[in-house]
Amino acid sequence: MKENLEGDPSDDASANFLKNSVLYKEFLAEREEILKHKWIESEKAGSDIGFEKALLDWIVKHRSNWRERRMRENRAGKTPA
Repeated sequence: MKENLEGDPSDDASANFLKNSVLYKEFLAEREEILKHKWIESEKAGSDIGFEKALLDWIVKHRSNWRERRMRENRAGKTPA
């Protein structure tokens, strides 16, 4: 089987589509919030709590309010932080 060393141009198109995808941007924003939560909770605990624990804790405590706030900001034409 011969490998294409130059790369597949459709890979670039797929990567650009992904980067411009609203869903992907939301994923990145949510991931950033989870990582912030992980840092804060790890500081409180005095050690790294791990991503999975931070993820579950953030989902239970903060996700719905975070999503509502982002939707309000999007409707108002603001760029969500």
